[in-house]
Amino acid sequence: MPTKSVRFKKQVELGNKSGEPVPVNEGIALVKKMAAVSADRSYKNGRKRKAVDQTVEIAVHLGIDPRQADQMLRGSISLPKGTGQTQRVIAFCDGDMIEQAKEAGAIEAGIDELIEKISKGWTDFDVAIAHPQMMGKVGKLGRVLGPQGKMPSPKTGTVTPDVATGVKEYTAGKLEYRNDAGGNIHLRVGKVSFSDEDLQENIEALLDHLLKIKPATAKGTYVQSVHLSAQQTPSVLVAVG
Repeated sequence: MPTKSVRFKKQVELGNKSGEPVPVNEGIALVKKMAAVSADRSYKNGRKRKAVDQTVEIAVHLGIDPRQADQMLRGSISLPKGTGQTQRVIAFCDGDMIEQAKEAGAIEAGIDELIEKISKGWTDFDVAIAHPQMMGKVGKLGRVLGPQGKMPSPKTGTVTPDVATGVKEYTAGKLEYRNDAGGNIHLRVGKVSFSDEDLQENIEALLDHLLKIKPATAKGTYVQSVHLSAQQTPSVLVAVG
């Protein structure tokens, strides 16, 4: 049985001992307190470990049946306060759009040469944007990009006639989401360094978005639980509704 670290035990002491849901603002404060707990260790040469600006993450358990095609949720969202992270974006396009995509922040843009480069194993990017007219060629990359979740799709807004805008949004941190087999959606909602107000605005924007896309066939309680955590902390159950 794995042993819990000293830091983890300290974090648990600072967390919500009751286990009952707490308001979102209290949940944010608890996660920040736990994230501030130091590992109390230095490197072997005596150099102190640097504090990490941890990503704040949310896990939403939804009352959906992922086995039903009409209850699967997939899409994208731009959070009002961003996520504190930029993404490496490429664009499948041609003509004048190539320069426009690069000006918008794409690290690579083009079509035939870019497809060949990826076919040879290059996948050092986070998001691929494609113009609809390019999908006939891009489709051959499905076996490479599909398993990595990088294949352009109209459902997530990564297949768009406005390539430059798509590049700009995803470079700034626009997020793609997709429920897992348990009906959960996991997303980052900011950094520990964000103000409490900015984190709360992002969280509420995400929850509002999920409510708007509730499948018509979903039965019972839709948002069943919401947990907040940082990368290196236990989670906190927060109240919704």
